[in-house]
Amino acid sequence: MAAVDVAGEFETIRRLLAPLAHPEWARGLADDVAVLPSRPGFDLVLTKDTIVEGVHFLPQDPLDTVARKLLRVNLSDLAAKGAEPFGYLLSCVWSQRCGWPERMTFVDGLRIDQKEFGVALLGGDTVVTPGPATFSLTALGWIPKGRTVGRGGARPGDLVFVTGAIGDGWLGLQAAQEKLSLEPDRLAALTEQYRTPMPRVEFAEPVRDYASASIDVSDGLVADLGHIAETSGVRIEIDLELTPRSAAGQAWYDGRVDEQAALESLVTGGDDYEIPFTARPADEAALRREAERRRLRLTRIGRVTEGQGVRALFAGQPVQIRKPGFTHG
Repeated sequence: MAAVDVAGEFETIRRLLAPLAHPEWARGLADDVAVLPSRPGFDLVLTKDTIVEGVHFLPQDPLDTVARKLLRVNLSDLAAKGAEPFGYLLSCVWSQRCGWPERMTFVDGLRIDQKEFGVALLGGDTVVTPGPATFSLTALGWIPKGRTVGRGGARPGDLVFVTGAIGDGWLGLQAAQEKLSLEPDRLAALTEQYRTPMPRVEFAEPVRDYASASIDVSDGLVADLGHIAETSGVRIEIDLELTPRSAAGQAWYDGRVDEQAALESLVTGGDDYEIPFTARPADEAALRREAERRRLRLTRIGRVTEGQGVRALFAGQPVQIRKPGFTHG
């Protein structure tokens, strides 16, 4: 149903988006550009993600959580490269149902996370479509010159680590769709993780200092490790039994009959926004100290060898994973 209280483009910018803008660089959102001062000794790192209603978020998802997830998945990309975020550009393609209250809800979500992560709006665009709501965000961050961690630095002998827990994004989607049978608190935790995943911005510095290659988990752990393996020209081996699980994820796992199939689902589901990375064995102790200092879970899940692709093992035996993760088409 079309909204009856739709505001115009300029009113939306003036009343809702301008209060989010950087006080200097965004020029009050009253110009066609933002102007960023240069920062000697640093590289500017940019990333962009687009989310579409019915593809990347559910029509019933609250729009404040949609906004927060959009910002957070971009911050996750920056963290995986070792960069520190400072601002973003935003494009809002409102559907017919997005009236003034819905737009206010969306902006409220941005306001909450701007404060939490120390970023500001720099500019963007807003339009209306007869199709599904679509939002696109470009996040910007700084990193010391030449220090960006890519996908191509993994070498045989490196170890493979991942932050946090794996599988909660996929389980959370099922929880939001009321497809899981778990205790209410478990379902709530999973749904929250799906709607507002936590980007590991606090771990950007250790990634920058110690990782030889890194990425964040958006399409699925196996699929995303596959990108590192391909770019680095190596094979990555992971032990499925070492897959870190949250309390809610463990509760779901404990109810499975086929443990191998359950683990395969967790490592291919995606939407976790944790950071898997490779590092030298000599740096493991330092990495664990950095994780403990931040009260962040860090798990060694495998190793880098000569070869190609990702090799998953269960009980020491190779596992054939037919679909390593989500594909965008």
